[in-house]
Amino acid sequence: MIRLFNTASGVKEHFTPLDPAHVRLYVCGPTVYDRAHIGNARPVVAFDVLYRLLKRQFPKVTYVRNITDVDDKIAAAAATNGETIEALTTRTTVMFHADMAELGALPPDVEPRATENIEPMIAMIGRLIDLDHAYVAEGHVLFHVPSMSDYGALSRRDRREQIAGARVEVAPYKRDAADFVLWKPSTDDLPGWPSPWGRGRPGWHIECSAMSARYLGAAFDIHGGGRDLIFPHHENERAQSLCAHGPPFVRYWMHNGYVVVNGRKMSKSLGNFFTVRDLLGRAPGEAIRLAMLRTHYRHPLDWTDSSLAEAKRELDRLYRALLGRPRVPPGPVPPAVEEALADDLNTPRALAAVRALAGDLDRTGKADTAAALRAAGSALGILARDPDTWFAGNDSAMAGERIDALVAERRAARTARDWTAADRIRDELTAAGVILEDKPDGDTVWRRA
Repeated sequence: MIRLFNTASGVKEHFTPLDPAHVRLYVCGPTVYDRAHIGNARPVVAFDVLYRLLKRQFPKVTYVRNITDVDDKIAAAAATNGETIEALTTRTTVMFHADMAELGALPPDVEPRATENIEPMIAMIGRLIDLDHAYVAEGHVLFHVPSMSDYGALSRRDRREQIAGARVEVAPYKRDAADFVLWKPSTDDLPGWPSPWGRGRPGWHIECSAMSARYLGAAFDIHGGGRDLIFPHHENERAQSLCAHGPPFVRYWMHNGYVVVNGRKMSKSLGNFFTVRDLLGRAPGEAIRLAMLRTHYRHPLDWTDSSLAEAKRELDRLYRALLGRPRVPPGPVPPAVEEALADDLNTPRALAAVRALAGDLDRTGKADTAAALRAAGSALGILARDPDTWFAGNDSAMAGERIDALVAERRAARTARDWTAADRIRDELTAAGVILEDKPDGDTVWRRA
């Protein structure tokens, strides 16, 4: 029996799908204007574990994760880069797919792009106007928040918090300060499509409402995303969909926790902003994934170089247990692992069971224990490689010339008493499987772990 924490109710609930023969899952995907950072990657990894669990327990699962390829950030980035919007979104989508594949994430069953679903968005906006939940004003179409009696129920915000949380744009054409845009006019230099309200483009929130209805139906089982999306994005999705189609909409709302770096909000100005591609230069994608799974998906994740290094060392221990064993197919997922994951994706508890299996394998060498360990790893999206390949890849992950350069850079930092930089370089080398030894004469030697 699967139990999931439902943001809407604030408690864990037994998961009962609308149709046990077909479970339907929607997760908000990326806005494709730049490389995915670790905050973007966390929901991909968390809901990949859920997708794997659902596929083991139900005969059919449809997982939809959208691509937002029309957005003002995209237009601004394309203009800055001197490229077309289509070139930028195509290139960035390819990079997103490559980075998520490195993290071991399965692709969704359906991955709709917003620009391919403009007609359903226009139709949904028209329906909201007809039902008096939206209105046209100066080329814009806005959702009228007071038309929905329980707006704010998902995020549990009062009216003052709703307005503050949405960073409301002051506009004279709004009937209410909390009203939000469904459609807005486009100038000639911005993407636009013909509509009954003039040439324009959709607001962000309507995209997911229209795409989820098109690919999963007006009502479906699970809607996921990062905690930062609860308000205003998911609150507004809920409002649009319920007002357009009536209840039910989503049965279970799931949200992963925030990601911080060394206890601080991730920011380029603080120098603690990392893309997935940055981290892949330091450690295998499987180690990045494991570093995320070591924290429960609903809890805040404090990303540090040391947490990545420890995840890499743990994978080394797990692969070492499999080293030299006959390559047998994975067996069924061990009950301790399956029960942990069925309890609101308790990956830390599942990993404890994985460690116990590796210990048993070290002691007994039994083929069925090796099969159980591989099955447990598959449930979490780890231990997919051959152990020989894993260790060979680690040995060549960072070239000796690069290690020498980093050691020299660290020595210069220590001379300048820049201990923060020196520690950062040591952590980077540790994550790459390189051990440093500082000599009394100030020299540093290194060796591979």
